[in-house]
Amino acid sequence: MDESETRRRLEALRTEHRDLDMAIDALRGTGSADQLQLARLKKRKLRLRDEITQLEDQLVPDIIA
Repeated sequence: MDESETRRRLEALRTEHRDLDMAIDALRGTGSADQLQLARLKKRKLRLRDEITQLEDQLVPDIIA
């Protein structure tokens, strides 16, 4: 994957992460939150965060100090 593809993927993941955050907040706000659904959304959000971090690390060159 070249840098432009990585940046596009990174932006898509960040958007999905934000959307999941809003969905989690909305589910909590209903008062009758389905705990299983909430747990699944949180788990997906964590996986996205890990993938985002991995892609960000690919874009930043290693600097040996």
